[in-house]
This record gives sequence, C-alpha cells and structure tokens, in this order.
Amino acid sequence: MINLSLLVLLLPLLGFIILGILGRLLPRGAILMIGCGACGLAFLFALFNFLNMLGTPASARVSDAIIYTWITSGSFSLNFGLLFDPLTATMLLIVTGVGLLIHIYSAGYMEDDPGFWRFFAFLNFFIFAMVLLVTADNFLFLLVGWGLVGLASFLLIGFWYERRTAVAAARKALVINVIGDAGLMLAIFLIFTHYGSLSFLDAQGFTGVFSHISNVPYGSGTATVICLLLFVACAAKSAQLPLYMWLPDAMEGPTPVSALIHAATMVTAGVYLVARANPLFENAPVALGIVAGIGGATALFAATIAIFQLDIKRVLAYSTISQLGY
Repeated sequence: MINLSLLVLLLPLLGFIILGILGRLLPRGAILMIGCGACGLAFLFALFNFLNMLGTPASARVSDAIIYTWITSGSFSLNFGLLFDPLTATMLLIVTGVGLLIHIYSAGYMEDDPGFWRFFAFLNFFIFAMVLLVTADNFLFLLVGWGLVGLASFLLIGFWYERRTAVAAARKALVINVIGDAGLMLAIFLIFTHYGSLSFLDAQGFTGVFSHISNVPYGSGTATVICLLLFVACAAKSAQLPLYMWLPDAMEGPTPVSALIHAATMVTAGVYLVARANPLFENAPVALGIVAGIGGATALFAATIAIFQLDIKRVLAYSTISQLGY
C-alpha cells in the first residue's frame, strides 16, 4: 500500500514556512495560492491515501513509514515514523478537508485584515500540527503534535491581539491545554515504565506498546491511573468537564478560527487519542466507566447551558461541547 502521509505532513509545513518568512512581501493572490494550495494538495494526497487503502485487503491496511531513527539503546529504539491505518486515514480526510474549506472561507472573511498573511501562515501551521498528531506512530511524537496544536490554537484565538478579550481567551486556552499536556506527559512516562514501549507498531505488526498490556494486570490501579491521565489530556483538548471553559471564549478569535476549532479538527484530538489508546482503556474498566460518566454529564450540562445563551456563537460552542460528550 502506498503511504503518502509524509507529503500530507510536509505541505502545510512548507506553506507555513514560506508565508512566515515572505508573507509580508507577497500580494494577497500569492498568499492565497500558497496557503490554500498547500492545504488543498494535502487533502488530495490524503484522499488518494484513503481510496488506495479501500482497494487494499483488510490485512494490509496498516503501514508505518520510518523517517528517522531518533534513539537507539540496546534493544530499545524510538523512531520518527508516520503510521497509516483506517483511523489515521479518516482523521486525515477530516483535518485536511475541513481545513481546506476554512482556508477558502477565510479568503473572503479576512480580505481587509492587515494580518492577512499572518493568518494564513497560522492556519497552515495548525493543519501541520494536527496531521503530525494523527500520523505519529508513537506516543512521544504524538505528544509533540499535541503540544503544537495547543500552540497553534493560542496563536489563532489571540490573532486580534489588540483586543484584551482575545488575549485573555487565548491565555485561558493555553493554560487549560498545558494542563492536558501535563496529564499526557505523565501518562507517557508511566506507559514507558510499565509497558516498555511507546510505539503503536512494531516489526511484527500492529501491536507495539499494546502487545505488552499483560505487563499490567487487568483493572489494576496502575492501568486505571494511566488511562485517567490520558483522559485528562483528552478532556482538555475536547472541552469536557471540568476543562471546558476555554472553548466558549475561543469565539473571541476570527470566525474561521471558531470554525476550525469546532468543526471536527482540534476538539476531536481527544476523541482520536481515546480511539488510538483503546486497548489500554479496555484494560482499565474503572477508567472506562469514569470516561463514560464524564462524557454523559458533559453532554447534558453543555446542552442545558446552550439553551439559555443569547449569542449564536456561544450556542454553537456549547452545542459542540455537548456533542463531544457523546
């Protein structure tokens, strides 16, 4: 199976670098061509990957493109690789497809803004960070993408930095995301300590860290703590109780930013992490029950708040939180 995930990853990064360095000097047409073109090509390659996967036997729908071996120590090695499987393929289509639509919408919405070039540079950076998050083949580089998504959201929410409310909203989003990052880092430390691996895939197939689940007894306190720490990260990114406060305030950014954060991109990072780490959660039934309880409570709580909102953007924010609870 052909894996073009590297191109999907590099195109938005290239767009960000070009716009970040030369954007101030370029005409708006060139900025649009670079910003939208990078995301559009990334979407086409993601679509090709997805269609190619559909034509591949189910047993061969998982591949890992090793880009660089970062750490080697005895029998342990940690690579920077790009994992491609049905979950990644679906997420890549969502991230690049929705991202492309928002790039196109932004062309008109931000037309008269003096930070036009800067906005499209940040959009490309956001798409790059999300693609890295969903294609990383191990927990460590997933953490890198996770942190970069938080940074990109901070830059986009606070894009109109002349407004105090926008700066306050960006800071709130950053603080809550850092709480989630801390939970994810602690979970990764415990995963490596108790499972001896951080990779999702090893030389024998789609097992990696999940082949060592028996190292920790079913339902043990260690398994529960690891999954709860992972869920702290998920709750911060996906705006679940009690870490939901940043999402309604994120509306202080330009409307395309609200769409990008709400429309199945950043806020689905938490959903993706739960899906990717599902074998770990299956080994911790107490954690699964807590996740289900908080998800249900968030769905009911946010939907109730949405009923009493007068601002349509805040209604959309709370309805998004509610749907993520499901």
